[in-house]
Amino acid sequence: MNQNRLERRLGILEFTQAYCLENSISPTVRDIQRACEVSSTSIVHSDLKWLHATGYIDWVSGTARGIKVLDRDGEPVPNVPRIQVVGYVQAGEPIHYFSLQGAGSSQEFDTVEVPPGLRGRHDDLFGLKVKGTSMVDALVDDGDVVIVRQTPVANDGEMVIAWLKDKEETTLKRFYSEGPRIRLQPANSAFDPIFCSAEDVEIKGRVVHIHRNLI
Repeated sequence: MNQNRLERRLGILEFTQAYCLENSISPTVRDIQRACEVSSTSIVHSDLKWLHATGYIDWVSGTARGIKVLDRDGEPVPNVPRIQVVGYVQAGEPIHYFSLQGAGSSQEFDTVEVPPGLRGRHDDLFGLKVKGTSMVDALVDDGDVVIVRQTPVANDGEMVIAWLKDKEETTLKRFYSEGPRIRLQPANSAFDPIFCSAEDVEIKGRVVHIHRNLI
């Protein structure tokens, strides 16, 4: 096979899979033509037929969004984006700060699906597995995974990942700004709030979703 043709077809496959993950639906033939800079829709049709015949995709010709990318076993690849769980966060006493660099490559951690309401913008999301029970009254328990959006700011009452600079520790709590100090409030009466000066607290992210551990 002509090398340029093969590269074009594999480029179409790569684009289709990325599009499905980003949008949870497959692209149209016209979407593929524009994105992959193919000269005509008839060539896209021909390439899709080849990808279908060789087992890369399942495709219903004549259906606007009828493409399904297949895995090695011939099963459809789920059109659901996933994010990496990069480490642990303490919902209790603070622990040493996690690292976003490389932690997710450990076999100890997994990925979780991005919930539907967050799929339009998920490049700044990461997951942390919760240790401790200081947030149980906010329905965050030991073993749950919180999905966090990276941001350095938070509003009062929001659940945040807070870095305590003086202690070099991190914790999961609700954030409250009280003049020159910050209150990091647990959601469990068995735990006391943490009070810090504002300059000693750095917000690393805001919790936007909770994956509950049902096991």
